[in-house]
Amino acid sequence: MKKIILIRHAKSAWDNPWLSDHDRPLADRGKRDAPMMAKRLKKRGIKPDIILSSTAKRAAETALITAQELEFPVQEISWENNLYHSSPSTILKYIHLQKDSKNTMLIFGHNPGLNDLIEYLGGNLDNLPTSGQFGFTLKSEHWNELSPKTAQVWFVDYPKKKG
Repeated sequence: MKKIILIRHAKSAWDNPWLSDHDRPLADRGKRDAPMMAKRLKKRGIKPDIILSSTAKRAAETALITAQELEFPVQEISWENNLYHSSPSTILKYIHLQKDSKNTMLIFGHNPGLNDLIEYLGGNLDNLPTSGQFGFTLKSEHWNELSPKTAQVWFVDYPKKKG
């Protein structure tokens, strides 16, 4: 069974107004939340075969923290500049291009693209918060068939969610 988890980057720092948006690092809260949320994935038994991440610093740091916690080789993370503030159609394009031999995919990105993709695929969520995770399973063995007809909500999790 194919599984995909969309992950919004952890909370970013805004203390340097001269940094470009792309270069903003994680805030202290993000540095706390990212490992905590990665541990929750580990507790669920998540073992990714593919990690795709935006190249924005806050997304990249979140992906690296998660990969290390899940014992995924960081050198195998696919860094995709086009995932930075991407549309749902761009995110879907990257998903559809993945090899069917891989079964569990994590994508690290940004809102509003992640929110819009979640809604398109049938998820019901007002806003995916920073460090939030939204999981889908596919009723197909082919990544290029991910659509509202093949996606099924698996779980949603975020730092302030209880139990």
